[in-house]
Amino acid sequence: MQTHEIRRRFLDHFVKAGHTEVASASLLLDDPNLLFVNAGMVPFVPFFLGQETAPYSRATSVQKCVRTLDIEEVGITTRHNTFFQMAGNFSFGDYFKREAINFAWSLLTNPVSEGGYGIDPTKLWPTVYLDDDEAESIWRDEIGVPAERIQRRGMKDNYWSMGIPGPCGPCSEIFYDRGPEYGVEGGPEADEDRYIEIWNLV
Repeated sequence: MQTHEIRRRFLDHFVKAGHTEVASASLLLDDPNLLFVNAGMVPFVPFFLGQETAPYSRATSVQKCVRTLDIEEVGITTRHNTFFQMAGNFSFGDYFKREAINFAWSLLTNPVSEGGYGIDPTKLWPTVYLDDDEAESIWRDEIGVPAERIQRRGMKDNYWSMGIPGPCGPCSEIFYDRGPEYGVEGGPEADEDRYIEIWNLV
């Protein structure tokens, strides 16, 4: 599947789920804290902070981003870039963890013929923040991921922030297992080259 189709399927999936498609903002945003937009949610920060009222309750976008926080890793790993497009779905008080997890899982695992990516669910490993019992329960009891494929991680890995004061909090991530030829067994906690992060539910 090529990049443009991955992008289109993502946006279509969320539009069908009641989200408004929002065009990418400029990389240069009127924000004194940031030189460049570095995450998909940055253009929506005024809504999350209550400084402005969102004109929609749900939004989806593919935002152009430049990130330099881990620039020393670019060219060393296969998973760090400076410029990339970040696909995202956003709720402004309309839904929370349960719905976000279900939206992500259905897009990743639904058959290609039904608009999904057709990923084998046995290849997916969710992670949750250390004390996030609610997210772990949703993954295990509602989505059906075996407990041994759900890992709890700390602030470094499963607590999201923009890198500046503002919205932040525990997150749940989804990793794809590329197979034993790419590294050791044990999930993302053991090897983040074999297990590649493909989604961050903030």
